[in-house]
Amino acid sequence: MSLLPHRLPRRFSALAVLALVGLAACGEQGAGPIASRQPLQEPARNRIALLLPLSGPQASLGRAMEQAAELAMFERGGRTVDFLPMDTGSTASGAAGAARQAVGAGARVIVGPLTAAETSAASAPARAARIPVIAFTNDAAQSGPGVWTLGVTPAQQVRRAMGAAMSNGAQRFAVAAPDDGFGRALAAAMRSVASEWGLPDPTVVLHPARASGGQVAQEIAQRTAGAVDAVLIGSTGALARGIAAGLGPAGLNAPAPRILGHALWAQDATLGQEPALHGALFAAPDPRSRASFDARFEGAFGERPPRLAGIAYDAAGVAARVVLTPRGQAGPNTGEVFDGVDGPVRLQPEGLVQRGLALFAVEPSGESRMVERAPAPGAAGS
Repeated sequence: MSLLPHRLPRRFSALAVLALVGLAACGEQGAGPIASRQPLQEPARNRIALLLPLSGPQASLGRAMEQAAELAMFERGGRTVDFLPMDTGSTASGAAGAARQAVGAGARVIVGPLTAAETSAASAPARAARIPVIAFTNDAAQSGPGVWTLGVTPAQQVRRAMGAAMSNGAQRFAVAAPDDGFGRALAAAMRSVASEWGLPDPTVVLHPARASGGQVAQEIAQRTAGAVDAVLIGSTGALARGIAAGLGPAGLNAPAPRILGHALWAQDATLGQEPALHGALFAAPDPRSRASFDARFEGAFGERPPRLAGIAYDAAGVAARVVLTPRGQAGPNTGEVFDGVDGPVRLQPEGLVQRGLALFAVEPSGESRMVERAPAPGAAGS
């Protein structure tokens, strides 16, 4: 039997924070000093707006994410935080309207919205009011002053995987990925990391979603002239297996390049069917903290949470730390690490989010084996 009510208290407290505090303090509206002759007066409320798709095609996901945020608040207790769910209607215009509503309600922090388009729309009114936004999207292009994106980004995955390959001597990298938003983000991340680390420009092969794996492997071999130390494959399933299998016949077998992947491989048990992928490395969140959250959510609400619910839980926890930090005691660059559902996270100035990801290897069984735990964000190997 669950120990939590169906609707959890929309308030809690936490330890002093770190990122966002200065901006949140500037955004607080209408808070005045408590008169010295009123010692029993109720403390000032700290309002957190939660922008979610509570209607429209994503309504069921929105409700689960709202429950996850409520769980974060319940587990941290407290009496001075008010939780204000606001419906985006699953649209960018709805997100902009919800952000304006949050401003009018005196919210000190906005948690959400869900997508990149919604985040872009909600950011303008939030920035104008100097209210920080902790969004759920993994589109790092939406981050910037006053806006942090909490989803696990392609750039975070690429940096971790490339760092692992470099520790084993890799210097020349290539990426083969579908020519879509995710694939282009992987390619941009590899170029950025290579430039930052002083490596040669990587070879980028963007291909149609239904490309032939053998043909993609041939193009990699031709464009690298056979000189490549590590290849990141941005697809999954049969196409990923086909590309990996084609690298040797294409001439990339002396020595064979290290094969790298991405976090979606953690849910792809078919990869172990291809011997060329055995031992391939990819970065993803440590599943142990996720399993603990899933169990607590199911105990509270009677069902397993969708994956994105964990991001809502983390964002609500970070927001609470922000609003409960005494003004003047911390700035946006304190370096504190938040232990989230998908691993450790650090929020830095200008919207930068650093995340620690674990490193996994593909096994013949199809199960992924963790070979390195997640380091602290910003530490060597992260």
